[in-house]
Amino acid sequence: MLINGVPGDQVSVHDRGLLYGDGVFRTLRVIGGCMQYWPRHYRKLQQDCVALRIICPEAALLFEELRRLIEQQPDGVAKIIITRGEQMVRGYAPVENMIPTRILSLTPSLDYPSSNYSRGVRLRLCDLRLAHQPKLAGIKHLNRLENVLAAAEWTDPDIAEGLLLDIFDNVIEGVRSNLFMVRNGELFTPNLSNCGVAGIQRERVIEWAAKHGVPCRVRQFGLAELLVADEIFLVNSVIGLWPVHELSGRNWNHHPISMQVQKWLNHAHD
Repeated sequence: MLINGVPGDQVSVHDRGLLYGDGVFRTLRVIGGCMQYWPRHYRKLQQDCVALRIICPEAALLFEELRRLIEQQPDGVAKIIITRGEQMVRGYAPVENMIPTRILSLTPSLDYPSSNYSRGVRLRLCDLRLAHQPKLAGIKHLNRLENVLAAAEWTDPDIAEGLLLDIFDNVIEGVRSNLFMVRNGELFTPNLSNCGVAGIQRERVIEWAAKHGVPCRVRQFGLAELLVADEIFLVNSVIGLWPVHELSGRNWNHHPISMQVQKWLNHAHD
């Protein structure tokens, strides 16, 4: 782990990331010493920093620090955390032009069952409902308490992911993933203008649809519509793509479009 480029695992008690969750992060796969989709991840990190008015470190600096970690471990999951930085003055209001804190880590990848990618996974409807905050919608910010509480709702190892709805019962996302459904050959993914995280794999699936002439619509829909979908699948930068085979008593045994998208995501170079 590197803290501002120096090996270590401690941050100041005055860091706003610790005090207020004031920061953003990205998580990406490292395979064979190569950072997967680095330009996309940095672009999204930069956009999120701009949205929160945090100074984003230069791409070259972060790339070099990640390369140092990768020299010691060529495969794993890299995490980049950027906080607004240390502030000695108490209070929520940030000081102008603060120097951000950079926290970079690289951990071993989890070994997920192969059936997650072929047969699919069980998805659980979470009790927690996501609040609306348009100013934070789409941003991968450090305040993830809603996700923490949702993930604590189950301990069954056969349930791979939780489904999150918003306060108006619109489908939004998984606890750690973005969601797509397939109906009559078309893709649908939830509108994230009020809450949720817009991941880069979601972005890539939308691009896949455009390249292959598959209609893909971003709009609101509820659980009832989701349960009559022909297919459902989940995506993020660590897992790739998992089809869903069970949700709320409904089962899906065939995932033809999910498999097409999965193959493209695994082999496309961008």
